[in-house]
Amino acid sequence: MERTANDNGFWPRIRPYVFILPAMVFLALFVIYPIGDLAVRSFQKWDLIGTPTWVNTKNFEYIFKRKEFIDSLWHTGIYALCLVGLGLPISMLFAVWLSKSTRLNNLLRSVMFMPHVISLLSVAMVWAWIMNKDNGLLNMALGVFGIGPLQWFDSSDTALMSVIIVATWKAVGYNTMLIYAAMQNVPTELYEAADLDNASRISKFFKITFPMISPQMFMLLITATTGSFKVFETVRVLTKGGPGTSTQVLVYYIYKQAFYLNKVGYAAAAGVVLMGIMGVMTIIYFWALSKKVHYQ
Repeated sequence: MERTANDNGFWPRIRPYVFILPAMVFLALFVIYPIGDLAVRSFQKWDLIGTPTWVNTKNFEYIFKRKEFIDSLWHTGIYALCLVGLGLPISMLFAVWLSKSTRLNNLLRSVMFMPHVISLLSVAMVWAWIMNKDNGLLNMALGVFGIGPLQWFDSSDTALMSVIIVATWKAVGYNTMLIYAAMQNVPTELYEAADLDNASRISKFFKITFPMISPQMFMLLITATTGSFKVFETVRVLTKGGPGTSTQVLVYYIYKQAFYLNKVGYAAAAGVVLMGIMGVMTIIYFWALSKKVHYQ
């Protein structure tokens, strides 16, 4: 193909940069700048009214000496571990179950996705009734087996577990549909070849299905982990961090410090810690698992 004179002009050289300019401006304004501002605020003392003053690392020293902050880290870790460690395997089981083409499964595929599209406020109201300590549906069901009644959201011993149950219920349908969609793209020839070798269902799952959907599972693992560390609205709507601080997670701690106590420096320092944790977790995932992901 012959090159024209315009190929070496000014516009062809800058055209790629012009096309990506809107995205780069958006990234700079809503990602890079807020991260930089957060880092600066973490070294300052500010009450949202007066002039910020530089305090070096005192904000970090303060929060790490506070039991409330350490408890928030602990609660966030438990929440993330349960949501990822239980939610993804449950989603996988549902996806395998729904992969069979039956009339019931065709209906259930639509039903499974409904919790994801329902507003959190509606979900909270329904589960508050289900887990009501006096006449809730769940306690009534447990009473048939001689268990309970449990306090659920009203006890510091069960409140965090209750929040995890609600969050898992809301997330499982979305994860299930993503895994199910990935499973539909696995070539049927692989299963046919495995059938010729008399491979069992378990063997076909671990040797064919799981490796072929590993890119989607890897993506879900990262997004579910980072999302669980950023949990806020579930706790805010269901328990407001209580009873006491038994369900206070890290983002809710940041929210309280910034907008209840007007201690922006402490909130920013906690935000930097949260950002560091998610960054380290993502790096560990890529270092440990990226080479095991099978791309077609």
